Amino acid sequence: MIPIFEPETEAEAAGIIATLVRNDLTLKIAGGGTRSGLGNPAAADRILTTRNLSGIVSYVPAEMTMTTKAGTLVAEIEAALVANRQMLAFEPLDYRGVMATAGEPTIGGIFATNASGPRRLTAGAARDHLLGVRFVNGAGEVIKSGGRVMKNVTGLDLVKLLCGSHGTLGLLTEVTFKVLPLPQASATIVVSGLDDAEAAAAMAKAMSLPVEVSGAAHLPESVKGRFVGGGLADGPATVLRLEGLSASVAVRQEKLVATFASAAPVTVLDHEATTTLWREIRDVKPYADGTQRPLWRVSVAPSVGHQLVAALRLEAGVDAFYDWQGGLVWLRMEADAEGDLLRRYIRGLGGGHATLVRASDAVRATTPAFEPEAPAIAALSARLKEKFDPKRAFNPGKMG
Repeated sequence: MIPIFEPETEAEAAGIIATLVRNDLTLKIAGGGTRSGLGNPAAADRILTTRNLSGIVSYVPAEMTMTTKAGTLVAEIEAALVANRQMLAFEPLDYRGVMATAGEPTIGGIFATNASGPRRLTAGAARDHLLGVRFVNGAGEVIKSGGRVMKNVTGLDLVKLLCGSHGTLGLLTEVTFKVLPLPQASATIVVSGLDDAEAAAAMAKAMSLPVEVSGAAHLPESVKGRFVGGGLADGPATVLRLEGLSASVAVRQEKLVATFASAAPVTVLDHEATTTLWREIRDVKPYADGTQRPLWRVSVAPSVGHQLVAALRLEAGVDAFYDWQGGLVWLRMEADAEGDLLRRYIRGLGGGHATLVRASDAVRATTPAFEPEAPAIAALSARLKEKFDPKRAFNPGKMG
């Protein structure tokens, strides 16, 4: 049984890390445990969890900023925001369904993994909303970077660097981030019957119109029935979300319907159904299937996502759907992970990133979960690791 540390203060966490590093012991950093299988298997001597580093430190609704300790539950944060009609605009996805994990997502885990949902298309990723951090480095030193105001940065931007580092550079203890108002109304235009290539063209057209689409996804026939209780119209569904003031949404909805009505059947989802649909897209509901079939999260240019899937289907069993206008492809492999094949096709289509989100332990042990870095990037990463965590104590092996 691996010993688990549960510090209640930042100073206590720093002391634990300093002692462990001094004794050449490695450390697995954990939050709510909802992403525990993400990344390559990492063996560590000790576990440190942020579950007791919890609580909202400061929230000023008028300034649309919040500061919380890293172990604060996302549910607690969202409840405070909803009470003031505000939200985390980057829609952090919840991995519990696809990874079959328990626990509760924490805000530290969200920023440590840069977890971003459908609105990333227009609102940006989690890292774009992070204003400041406090963290403990591999020497047990507490470091503060950034603050409550977004401003230009010269030199090394530690805030952005820590976001998405999966706990390999330091232990996040406190985060400050911006929030945005909840939209008054929303609607989803559903264009039915388009194949993957036609859907990519339709989404590109919608994004080029002055209607402020905040979400664009394509749900092929194989997955369409698993959304909103099977309530979408017949045929593959290309879905376009509109948000904002009620009158504005109505006008933009009319314009989008008119744009596509002559080419394919078009239906409209109301606010409630829209909320359900995009939460299910965010949380990858079709592949929350209780299996360990390999699941990939692939980011490519929106225009080539469907080409990647078509090429893979010639050589492997693949199921897929598309978010971010086609630039985010969720791929479930029916048998093998096919990591080499997948990454070869990604390079051939102009590049991108593939992250293995889920697989059996045997597959995870032999397949790189993250895109192997180019030599120049690997050298830079090594230098950063040397500065932040010289003894390689944090999450060893997590990212490769």
